[in-house]
Amino acid sequence: MDSVQSIEKVNGEKSSPAGEYDKDLFSSASEREMVIYEKGIQTYNRLGWKRLTVVLIVEAIALGSLSIPSAFASLGMVAGVICSVSIGLIAIYTAYIVGWVKIAFPEVANYPDAGRLMMGRFGFELINAMLILQLLFLVGSHCLTGTIAFQNITGSGICSIIFAVVSAILLMIIAIPPSFTEVAILGYVDFASILIAIGITIIATGVKSASEPGGLSAVNWSAWPKEGVTFTEAFIAIANICFAYSFAMCQFSFMDEMHTPTDFVKSIWTLGLAEIFIYTVTGGLIYAFVGQDVKSPALLSAGPLISRIAFGVALPVIFISGSINTTVLGRLVHGRIFKNSNIRFINTKKGWITWIAYIICATIIAFIIAEVIPFFSDLLSISSSLFISGFTFYFPALMWFLLLREGKWNTPKNLALGFLNLCVFVIGIVVLVAGMYSSIDDIVSLILLALCFSLK
Repeated sequence: MDSVQSIEKVNGEKSSPAGEYDKDLFSSASEREMVIYEKGIQTYNRLGWKRLTVVLIVEAIALGSLSIPSAFASLGMVAGVICSVSIGLIAIYTAYIVGWVKIAFPEVANYPDAGRLMMGRFGFELINAMLILQLLFLVGSHCLTGTIAFQNITGSGICSIIFAVVSAILLMIIAIPPSFTEVAILGYVDFASILIAIGITIIATGVKSASEPGGLSAVNWSAWPKEGVTFTEAFIAIANICFAYSFAMCQFSFMDEMHTPTDFVKSIWTLGLAEIFIYTVTGGLIYAFVGQDVKSPALLSAGPLISRIAFGVALPVIFISGSINTTVLGRLVHGRIFKNSNIRFINTKKGWITWIAYIICATIIAFIIAEVIPFFSDLLSISSSLFISGFTFYFPALMWFLLLREGKWNTPKNLALGFLNLCVFVIGIVVLVAGMYSSIDDIVSLILLALCFSLK
């Protein structure tokens, strides 16, 4: 029997890479196995709240910000700002619930583990499948954005598949480091990249609009939804805003590496408020400067030259933020298969071979998704509707009802929180149903439109 498996049986609970251990349990293990285990524990127990914030920024503030201006164009300035701020505050609240579930149940290493607590084996398998698919969709969306970026930067007529392959290879290479602590180092570059790219786009679109006849007052933006907006357009816009606030999805995995998990509150408030500010300002200003013609991704709205520059600056965020989702996926699958073995620490030859094999497979599948659904907003909308609706809204609401609620139902605190979480749950179900309908309807319309042009 594997020595680590023996250790876990003595402990009577699942071992976690970030968990603590009793050295006395190693009496039956070889010295080499002890060294591997100790190094594994040290590698995956180094994340503080500041680095957690950076890792969350890497995972969260990326493609979402590039879809917000077009969402404002559909919803109008007033509804756009309201949705951006309110959905952001709800996301902070649900991330708070996720964090306290991790504190209350330290053995929860990822979202599927929380599903097991709520709904047994069915919940574990359901959420595991959802998380795997969502992470693949996220990597696919970054692969698609990388393709768009390279096409604009080069201005080349080369087949887009070549750029997609290059994007996939870059995503794969950056995802190889298995620890989130290493990813946090790249996070500073990632954050600076997206802020500078957005800043360039805002300044460029503002200068361009101010220099045209009529100036900024001639821009065709509106406080209200655009004329003739359909339900499909409006809900795709809302789903894209929901996509931008998806940081709770990987929070369990990130917190599993924290040396002081209770510090998570500082991280989610820092990230949440930063996201609300960045998304609202980005969406509002670019929409005000460009108007109804704003494109998605938003960097395309800055004009040919500036768009090339902005995409060049945004390359780090496209690939760093995309790769962290591959890392989370790899840790999820690799950790499940080798949960009773030192191989899961990825500090042995076999550990590295299996890890790299998973990263390659995940990247290939994500590449295929990007090629099958080559519409940026619709890809984000499908991802948001199917998966983010659960991870950000209705699953955290269920966690409060099933795992965190204390005392009798008729206390003022439980009645208030019960009503709040019921509202969050309903929001998640609405996003799931209406978002999927809108995404499918829009993709069918785009395909029919493309067929009509091809026939002409």
